[in-house]
Amino acid sequence: MIRRIARAVCVVALIPLAVRAENWGQWRGPDQNGVGTAQNLPTSWSLTKNLIWRAKLPSWSGSTPIIWGDRIFLTSPSPARTPEEQEPGGPEIYILCLAKKDGRERWRYKLDEGNVLWRKHNNASPSPVTDGAHVWVVTGNGVVTCLDMDGKAVWTCDLQKEYGAFGLNWGYASSPILYDGKLILQVLHGTHTDDPSYIVALNANTGEEIWREERATDALRESPDAYTTPALLKRGGETQIVVTGGDCATGHDPDTGREIWRANGLNPNQRGNYRIVASPVVIDNMIYAPTRQRPLLALSAGGTGDVSGNVVWKWEGAGAPDVPTPASDGTYFYMVDDRGRATCLNAKTGAVVWGPERTAQGVVSASPHVADGKVFLLNENAVTTVLAAGPAFEVLGTNELDGTYTLSSPVSAGSRLFIRTATHLYCIGYGEEE
Repeated sequence: MIRRIARAVCVVALIPLAVRAENWGQWRGPDQNGVGTAQNLPTSWSLTKNLIWRAKLPSWSGSTPIIWGDRIFLTSPSPARTPEEQEPGGPEIYILCLAKKDGRERWRYKLDEGNVLWRKHNNASPSPVTDGAHVWVVTGNGVVTCLDMDGKAVWTCDLQKEYGAFGLNWGYASSPILYDGKLILQVLHGTHTDDPSYIVALNANTGEEIWREERATDALRESPDAYTTPALLKRGGETQIVVTGGDCATGHDPDTGREIWRANGLNPNQRGNYRIVASPVVIDNMIYAPTRQRPLLALSAGGTGDVSGNVVWKWEGAGAPDVPTPASDGTYFYMVDDRGRATCLNAKTGAVVWGPERTAQGVVSASPHVADGKVFLLNENAVTTVLAAGPAFEVLGTNELDGTYTLSSPVSAGSRLFIRTATHLYCIGYGEEE
């Protein structure tokens, strides 16, 4: 095992930096801010225009495709076998690996059984994470699996068996993150359990627990629940894990899980229905913490203990998101609400640059994606509005695909845009990729 790991590390080390920059290795991309490095992306496409390939998928899911080199990883339930299974998808949960070049399925691995519909999503919602040597994934049942790039399982564990049953009102949907050999997962819950919320770090190579830290909250009823994914804050040569949910944002030591700081104010009126879906965004020593639309807080990084006073700006107006996670390059802060209204703010001050502006009509659950000077907004009918990134609101294109139920966020890598609908994964671009 040690020799295999050493060989894998050497292989990853030999990958040119330019190639690594083209990967989309985790939920919300290389820097967890929804921004990619892809270039030469189209502004218009259809089923007959600028479509490189499309791959039929077993079933639907809100999980985002993850891309490394020529491999695309995504989770899916098995195909529905009966009319009753149409809504959640089939009972089994798989991870698939497709070839980026042509969408051909390279392999699939059964992760779990017991797929369930949770109002808008199912138990295949968490997105995988990869470092180019292994891929890690968790299901909505809490089954965590590490596989090599050829689809062979290295280890597996069950969070619910190890630490107790999940108690979220709408099922588990947080994605894992990877840092310094640790696979880090959060379980923030409270609606249907008295067990405490927690963050856990597993040895990425073995699955063994490195640390587990309980995360206290005074949130009421459904408000302890969070469907967010942790983010990494890198500041002054140190790294912290940022977690939002349970009415607060917290920063944690990645070596121990110990809470370093806490900012309250995500639910100032202490309402009992303030579960949080949109994940935190961290960039340029700023922490952006969405809530159930309002307020959205922008905090300056730094400090210990109670840092509730670190609020740089607060957004309480129209256009704030509930489900979609915002995107930011550090200069502009892009958000889209669940009705498809897009807003651009000054990331440092919160001043309105433009918006809220109407995009394609329909509900939006996917998070905005920024790449190649464009902002891609995808609604639940698989219609993508392409906006110009930057200080002027400009619609560059509105593009339809198959019209099926779409929750997954668009991603890009190289010179390709990838859109997952209920039935297919679409690869969009111009001609041959260099």
